[in-house]
Amino acid sequence: MKKTGSAIFCTLLLAGATALSASAQTEAPSAHILAPPGETPVLHEMAAATSAERLRHDVEKLVGFGTRHTLSDTISDTRGIGAARRWIEAEFNRISESCGGCLEVITVSDTVSGETRIPDPVEVVNVIAIQRGSLDPTRMVLMSGDIDSRVSDPMDDTSDSPGANDNASGVAGVLEAARVLSRYKFPGTIVYAALSGEEQGLFGGKILAKYALDQGWRIKAVLNNDMIGNISGINGVIDNATARVFSEGTRAVETPEEARLRRFTGGEVDSPSRNLARYIDRLADHYIPNLDVMMVYRLDRFGRGGHHRPFNEAGMPGVRIMETNEDYTRQHQDLRTENGIAYGDVLSGVDFAYNAKLTALNVVTLGALASSPPFPANVAIKGAVRPSTTLSWARPEGAAAENLAGYRVYWRLTTDPQWTYSRWVGDVDKVTLENIVIDNYYFGVASVSRDGFESPVVFPGPAGSFGE
Repeated sequence: MKKTGSAIFCTLLLAGATALSASAQTEAPSAHILAPPGETPVLHEMAAATSAERLRHDVEKLVGFGTRHTLSDTISDTRGIGAARRWIEAEFNRISESCGGCLEVITVSDTVSGETRIPDPVEVVNVIAIQRGSLDPTRMVLMSGDIDSRVSDPMDDTSDSPGANDNASGVAGVLEAARVLSRYKFPGTIVYAALSGEEQGLFGGKILAKYALDQGWRIKAVLNNDMIGNISGINGVIDNATARVFSEGTRAVETPEEARLRRFTGGEVDSPSRNLARYIDRLADHYIPNLDVMMVYRLDRFGRGGHHRPFNEAGMPGVRIMETNEDYTRQHQDLRTENGIAYGDVLSGVDFAYNAKLTALNVVTLGALASSPPFPANVAIKGAVRPSTTLSWARPEGAAAENLAGYRVYWRLTTDPQWTYSRWVGDVDKVTLENIVIDNYYFGVASVSRDGFESPVVFPGPAGSFGE
């Protein structure tokens, strides 16, 4: 958002170095330690390494499989979703070879049947690459794109369905993110996911979300990329400088008791997904030239769905990253020309410089999230009928906390879209902000690494929790 762009982000970082109040100093004896640097040049390096030409090659390759419909051929080596997912798996393995085996490449699948768009048994196969973290390997961030494509009839599994923008652009982005980030090591784990079955009912995401829970993965962020290559909208707008980030407001897994608490303490616009969106917005302003994030306060486009939804429904924070102006003549269409309009999702509808820009946004977000210390957990707040506000949280121990420098607390007016005030408080688990009245602001806390990487802001209570 323009009003919360680079200037405000820089202000936040400068504010982090301000001195604490006398009361806060008493509660935070280590707060005299200087705040870590706010500038992290390696994120600029990662963004610059993202290649539009490699994205073009990958999108062309995926389009070349003719159709990637979930129900299409799985035997051929040249056509159908089977050939496409085997190529993606081989590409992940090639990337892993170049980094000395740093990626664990697996498939996660299940058989689906009896569904409106999958009536007969079909194996829905996701292709996954895991880059394990060095300090906190079960803390994970995930980037996803959808392998499958479709035409006008969602059950037509034989007609040509290029799916260049929807969603070869997203899968190509996942592969490119793996190429760039596999050159680095991170405290936390990054998961790169090419998901199937999206057009038939979000089945790939459901399968992977269940697998993640069964495996004990602590997924802190899901970045779902669905259509990240089109700049020309059916509304006549051509825009290569804006991206949308959709995020849910209240958590899908909120209990009735948690809803009652939220009613009296706030949090309707501070779910972990929503604060993940704010985090992405700040990173775009600071590290991606000529890209502004439009935060959309909605789970997805009106009445439509995407593959982040199954993760939200399983309690994992997730957002959808995508273009701002869509062209519906290029989505879910048979290849044809009618009344002078060429229908179909073909290569000419993808702007690869823009595809690279949105991929770079994912790259810096994944890099920053995986580099941060453990996100603040069990964040609590007190301050009713007082002239001060007290925040507390649980400090992690052991190897996971080795890169922890301390914490920065944030606050904003309740009507502000972005965090506007912050204060570095050091390596403590509690702080009191004197003369900052709890009734007038929303509050949160972020963890900061020794080299300046920061977690998303965590809003107090179950409404904003990213989990343990």
